Amino acid sequence: MLPKVHRVRSAKDYSNTVRSGARTGRRNVVLYARFRDSVPSRFGFIVSKAVGNAVRRNLVKRRLRAVSASLLEEFPNGYDVVMRALPVAASASWDELNAEVHSLMRSATRAAHQKHRRRDPAEMDGDGD
Repeated sequence: MLPKVHRVRSAKDYSNTVRSGARTGRRNVVLYARFRDSVPSRFGFIVSKAVGNAVRRNLVKRRLRAVSASLLEEFPNGYDVVMRALPVAASASWDELNAEVHSLMRSATRAAHQKHRRRDPAEMDGDGD
């Protein structure tokens, strides 16, 4: 399980990440990443009923959490990440999901960092991010 400091917990943080973060997607997962300067990286997950029954959804969530824990070694600071599982993720193997999320994370964090750098400081939302 991810430590509390590495989890996106509030609806506001989910919303901010999905709305203003860089978006990348593949077959199984859509990943949203938002750069936050020098704070621990945090991960959140969206797994809807379209993915399958509760057992299937929880399996997908556990796999995404495990992948996220391994991503903390590569991206320990600076990002809020929300992963939205697509229905086909229920039938994806562990290796396929792991490789896909790692690839998505590398491209999304590059895009999020560039998006953050282009932002005008006068447009900052004032919440310290």
